[in-house]
Amino acid sequence: MEETMKDYERELEASFRKISEGDVIKGTVIDVNEEEVTLDLKYYTQGIIKAKDMSADPAFAILEEVHPGDELEATVVKMDDGQGNILLSRKEANALLSWDVLTSYMEEKKDITVKVSEVVNAGAVAYVEGIRGFIPASQLALTYVEDVTPYMGQKLTVRITTVDKAKEKLILSAKEILKEQEKEAHDHKVAMIVPGSVLEGTVESLQTYGAFIDLKDGLSGLVHISQISQKRIKKPSEVLKVGDKVKVKVLNTNDGKISLSIKAVEEDTEAQEREEFDTAQFSSDENVGTSLGDLFKNLGF
Repeated sequence: MEETMKDYERELEASFRKISEGDVIKGTVIDVNEEEVTLDLKYYTQGIIKAKDMSADPAFAILEEVHPGDELEATVVKMDDGQGNILLSRKEANALLSWDVLTSYMEEKKDITVKVSEVVNAGAVAYVEGIRGFIPASQLALTYVEDVTPYMGQKLTVRITTVDKAKEKLILSAKEILKEQEKEAHDHKVAMIVPGSVLEGTVESLQTYGAFIDLKDGLSGLVHISQISQKRIKKPSEVLKVGDKVKVKVLNTNDGKISLSIKAVEEDTEAQEREEFDTAQFSSDENVGTSLGDLFKNLGF
C-alpha cells in the first residue's frame, strides 16, 4: 500500500511537470547498451540517448564511461521517438552547459585527466566535458615537442588555460603541472641535504657574483664570491674555471636554493690539521717527559 502511494505521488508530480523540445533535463541511467542509454526522468515516459548523441569525442566508449545510477544532463530533441520515449542528446547539452563547467575548471586550476584522440603538426587534441580541446606542442612537456606522434592515445594530466565559448576555443596544458611536479621533486632533494655537510661537485658556470657548482642528481648550488677563497678576489675566474672539481660545504638550503662555500672547507681542513699537529706535539712532549723521568729514576735520583 505504501509503495502504491509513492507511485501515485510520483505520477501526480509528473502530471504537473512540463517538458518541451530544447529543454535541458536531468535523468538517472537505468540501462546502457552499445546503441543507447535509457534514463529515468521521473516522468510518464523514459528518455533515450542514442550512442551517436552521447559525445563529440571520437574516443568515447559508451559501455566504459556510462553506468546504471549515473546522473546525466541532456537536451530534449523530440518528445516522442516513435516508441513513446523522449529522444535526448547529451552532445547538445554539453555544447550548452560544458563551457560554464570548463570556465570553473580553469578558475579552480583543476587537474584533469584526458586521452589524446588526435595529433596534428602543432600539437594534440583531447576532449574535456565533450568539448574539443587543443594542447600546443609547447605545452605537452617541459620542453617543446618536435614529434607529437608518440602522444597519440596517451593519457595526460592537464589544466585549462583558455576558454572562449564564442570562438569555441579550448586550450589545455600539461606543462604547468609538470613544472610544479619537477619543482616539488627538486625541493625534496634539496631538503634532504644537511647543512654543514661537505660535498664534491664540478664548476658549471662562473658569474660576477660567484660560481655555480653541479652537485649531480639534477642539483646545483651557488658559491658566492665571498665564499670562494680565503684571500680577497675581484672575480671568480681568478681561482676557478669551468670544469674544476671542488669540495664545498653546505651553508644552508633556504627557499629550495643551495648555498655553498669552498672557503669553509679550506678553513675546516686547516683547523683539523692544526688540531692534529697540536695533538701530535702534545703526545711528543709527554713522551719526552716520561723518558727523562725514567732516565732519572734509573740513575737513582
